Amino acid sequence: MTDPSPFEWQETLTGEMLLLELLGRVFYSYPENEERTWLQSLIDEDVFSEVPFAADKDETKASLEFLQNWGKNGIADEAFENMQADYTRLFIGPVKVLAPPWGSVHLGDDRLIFQQRTLEVRAWYKRFGLEAEKIHREPDDHIGLELLFLSHLAALGIQSLNEQDNARFEELLDAQREFFKKHLGLWALTWCGLVEENAQTDFYKGLAHLTRGALSALVEMLDVKSPKEAVR
Repeated sequence: MTDPSPFEWQETLTGEMLLLELLGRVFYSYPENEERTWLQSLIDEDVFSEVPFAADKDETKASLEFLQNWGKNGIADEAFENMQADYTRLFIGPVKVLAPPWGSVHLGDDRLIFQQRTLEVRAWYKRFGLEAEKIHREPDDHIGLELLFLSHLAALGIQSLNEQDNARFEELLDAQREFFKKHLGLWALTWCGLVEENAQTDFYKGLAHLTRGALSALVEMLDVKSPKEAVR
């Protein structure tokens, strides 16, 4: 098998950048009215009919069925309120967080936030010019932020290809690989399972399946093994 050409890498990284940016945004942000307007525009543009990355994965195909079913009637008030309630139950509480979105909770023995892994993730962000929006107030290892970070690395990879900087491109690809192996890949599939199990809306069920498909595509793209800890 021949290595992908620069054009093929451009296409792959662009798809990764766009999809992970979308996933990162919807998981990191509580659905306020601004998000409602944005999501309605995605429905109007038929964004959930296909995806630019991981399109061949069975989980991705399943996700699009959930998302198309969710969006077929638009986002009425009741549907939006159900989204907000689902987000709260899954990722905030108020009593038990059903799908904790922080890596340190899944990977630490004491299941606490703001642990060593959080600081390691923060250092990764800083290395590539990023800082968590709510630094010191919310853990840096939030699933949304980690997905947005990989999207950022993909964007930098595209830039390096445009500049024909092969050394920088390889550095960025290695960074994605190492971050996936040491952080996101260790817990994200387990987290997807919790969302799939506990979500009450097709929106978040669909997004969990879509994330699972994206993770599978990343395993192939980065040529890494999916860690056993991440398999349900």
